Amino acid sequence: MYWYAHVLSRYADFRGRARRKEYWMFTLINILSMLALVIVQEAADIAPLLTGLYSIAVVVPALAVGVRRMHDTGRSGWFVLVSFVPVLGVFLFAIFAALDSEAGPNDYGSNPKSA
Repeated sequence: MYWYAHVLSRYADFRGRARRKEYWMFTLINILSMLALVIVQEAADIAPLLTGLYSIAVVVPALAVGVRRMHDTGRSGWFVLVSFVPVLGVFLFAIFAALDSEAGPNDYGSNPKSA
């Protein structure tokens, strides 16, 4: 939960770098939260209001941590747009996000692993 809260505390911060752990823990908790909301909606037989509100609430932090993750790998934050390409783009972005950090400082800041 620490990494999830950390990403939410940097709600719209598109500057800097994000470690793999920060990105993937946020993504994991985000997916599990969405799954739990879907289960609650189905059990209560209500419209997808909960998942819709949750998705709207986390779209900016998810984009921000994705941009910071690309910065950590030495890529421009615009590489996040690759994930909007159906199927292939999602896999390509996942590969980029899984790559190790660029060693030492880069154009986007110092290495968060060394902090």
